[in-house]
Amino acid sequence: MTISPPRSMAVALLVAGTFFMEFLDGTVIVTALPQMAASFGVHPVDLNIGVSAYILTVAVLIPASGWVADRFGARPVFATAIVIFTAASILCGMSESLATFTFSRILQGIGGAMMVPVGRLAVLRSTEKHELIGAIATITWPGLVAPVLGPPVGGFITTYFSWHWIFFLNLPLGVIALGFALRLIPAGKGGIAKPFDGIGFLLSGVACFAFMYGLDLVSRAEASGTAAGLWLLAALFTGAFAVSHAKRHPHPLIDFATLRIRSYATTIWGGSLFRLSIGSIPFLLPLLFQVGFGLSAFASGLLVLAVFAGNLVMKPMTTPVLRRFTFRATLLVNGMLNAVTIFACAFLTPATPVPVIVAVLFVSGLTRSMQFTALNTLAFADVPESQMSSANTLFNAAQQMSMGMGIALGAVALRIAGLVAPDAPGGIIPLAGFQIAFVIVGLIALGALFDVLGLDRTAGDEVRRRKTAPPAPPPPRH
Repeated sequence: MTISPPRSMAVALLVAGTFFMEFLDGTVIVTALPQMAASFGVHPVDLNIGVSAYILTVAVLIPASGWVADRFGARPVFATAIVIFTAASILCGMSESLATFTFSRILQGIGGAMMVPVGRLAVLRSTEKHELIGAIATITWPGLVAPVLGPPVGGFITTYFSWHWIFFLNLPLGVIALGFALRLIPAGKGGIAKPFDGIGFLLSGVACFAFMYGLDLVSRAEASGTAAGLWLLAALFTGAFAVSHAKRHPHPLIDFATLRIRSYATTIWGGSLFRLSIGSIPFLLPLLFQVGFGLSAFASGLLVLAVFAGNLVMKPMTTPVLRRFTFRATLLVNGMLNAVTIFACAFLTPATPVPVIVAVLFVSGLTRSMQFTALNTLAFADVPESQMSSANTLFNAAQQMSMGMGIALGAVALRIAGLVAPDAPGGIIPLAGFQIAFVIVGLIALGALFDVLGLDRTAGDEVRRRKTAPPAPPPPRH
């Protein structure tokens, strides 16, 4: 049910706010791990289970989000997700042991698995096609800036307050978001009597869990490569069974028929490669500046904020650019520029002037923001209303996987680089190792553009066109 443009933009801002709350919560925790570990009386590495518990819970439950929204309606599900996420945040802040913290993170994951996909679905259903570019640009922004802002914000809270406030701050935000959700989100229909695909949920849940856990093992230096490989292999086989089951089931939990829409398929396949490549940048850049350049964590964070500045500057420009140029041209040209900025990071050294470093990161932020918005808008531009829920479910699952793969890609790229440029004594990664890693990531970003080449020039034109007023009636004849 579409609503007036001002109200639909208000819905987009509300959903963006909840997205920012969730994404920021997942990134600020990284800098607080040492203090949290001391508080729980465990080693910092042991806190990985608390971080992974959230990611794995979200990965398992996202496939069910579309069915839940169809069955109960977007507004009650979205509001309930906010309540669960906020309550779980309070429990995280009150945790006194690793076990209670892990349980609270699982509860947070339940809320997060519904909040992001159902919030996006609410925006898609309440926004007219010609207003979709602005709405998608709004809800895309938090996913870009939170990974960049998270570390410095987490460091500030942990240093000057305590790690508990990382989670307690979600309470007022959650209360405000809940009030606006009940007021702004359209009631919707709900009650769609589509049977729940239990076998599909089990297969997709196991596949997503195995895949994300395998990636988590890949990103850990102390983890076994054999164990990671086995988990990823299990994900591959279970995923194949899930796809086969979905093709036979009359009402599959994840409907892969939406991949027949060329523009949508491009955002899944090529888009996942793009998200994979840029997802590794927030992991590689701080390491480059702290380990390769010898900078402090604070100085490193200040440099990485240049990426955030680029995201911020590009946001108001995304809609005019997409109105002026086709999705195909925008994705090709901007994607090439993004790959160039990644390759440019391979040439940064401690002797590189700071203004040059800032300029490279700033342009990187510009292109990240543009590409993200273009892909996220194109994804649903040609999808009919009847397939919107299933398309949204698959898109969110693919996005969660590809962004989760970013850290694993960065870790793997550094390990591959270690074969050419071995670590220095003490396990310190040499500058050459980072340079090779950025080249690997840049090549993957370039590879994402091959899928865009097959995109039709008219793809997504319906959302690019402005709504025109109906012609005035002819004057009466006398």
